[in-house]
Amino acid sequence: MTTEIKVPKLPESVADATIVKWHKKAGDAVARDENLADLETDKVVLEVPAPVAGVLKEIKVQAGATVVSDQLLAIVEAGPAVAVAAPTAGAAKEAAPAPKATTAPASTPATSVKSAPSARRAATESGVDIAAVAGSGLGGAVTKSDVLARAAGGGSRVERRVPMTRLRARVAERLVSAQATQALLTTFNEVDLLAVQELRTRYKDKFEKNNGVKLGFSSFFVKAVVEALKRFPIVNAAVDGSDIVYREFYDIGMAVSTDRGLVVPVLRDADTQNFAQVEKAVGDFATRARNGSLTMEDLTGGTFSITNGGVFGSLLSTPIVNAPQSAILGMHKIQERPVVVGGQIVIRPMMYLALTYDHRIIDGKEAVQFLVTVKECLEDPGRLLIGV
Repeated sequence: MTTEIKVPKLPESVADATIVKWHKKAGDAVARDENLADLETDKVVLEVPAPVAGVLKEIKVQAGATVVSDQLLAIVEAGPAVAVAAPTAGAAKEAAPAPKATTAPASTPATSVKSAPSARRAATESGVDIAAVAGSGLGGAVTKSDVLARAAGGGSRVERRVPMTRLRARVAERLVSAQATQALLTTFNEVDLLAVQELRTRYKDKFEKNNGVKLGFSSFFVKAVVEALKRFPIVNAAVDGSDIVYREFYDIGMAVSTDRGLVVPVLRDADTQNFAQVEKAVGDFATRARNGSLTMEDLTGGTFSITNGGVFGSLLSTPIVNAPQSAILGMHKIQERPVVVGGQIVIRPMMYLALTYDHRIIDGKEAVQFLVTVKECLEDPGRLLIGV
């Protein structure tokens, strides 16, 4: 009995997907629920599990192709998951006589490598294995200079061309669109994180013991942002045609960098979550983003975003708004710097903050006051508890 393997139902916002990789080939045994292929959409990678055990009889669409919901991908012959056996040596002998063995001259370079005649001649003369030389010529062809550089013990000038992943292409499209359609402007401030650091040091052990998660910086910034959004609701709004849509809920996007590109999972109703819940959610997002298990629901929506270039050492940057949102907060590296406090020069753990916003609806005054509110909440965390 045969079973058809089809593309899973894609969300309405996703038109198609690309087959990234087949984990099985025709003739391979498959187990029930075993992942047969990976499909990449604009946001996440989806798995295609086998609904039955058996043998993968036929692959209808090859890796690299674009597919849509319910499109036929492959056919599985249901039954015991036993691989198709290769013919025995005896059977192969009966089928056809073995050809006589021939030995290629040792000085002849591999002809399967795309290379110029001069490169092959140089490889023969210098004793270089041309198959091990990375080509810098057109289309990756090995040139004479590549061979001579290898023979001299030097590296070759390598140029590779690879297609963007769907996620990278989608990120690029959204960033260009945001800059083309929004009037983006960035305002800066700096925050003294001494109070936050002291609070974390004082309660980190008890916090982790009670909640099973470490007390990081993310929860402080999320709670400070929510407080600032409540005071300046225009920063939480969005443009829809000629209307301004005010959102009276706080879904905070938390940017996460992965090998495939940047994703922004959304922390829903951040105003209702306590510090421990925020820390657990952010940690879970990071883990699932890097192992590719985020869902479309995780990445949909959001009213405001936070990105942290500081984890990579960035001291200052101008983040781009995650449209259709209207603003994004950039966190940066915590660095000890001399500052003046009460007329005295002291060393404090300082961080630059950057707020990029859509100037079409957010005025400079509101943007600056929003950022000052975030700063005040972080420099005096008690404000977050009593709402002042």
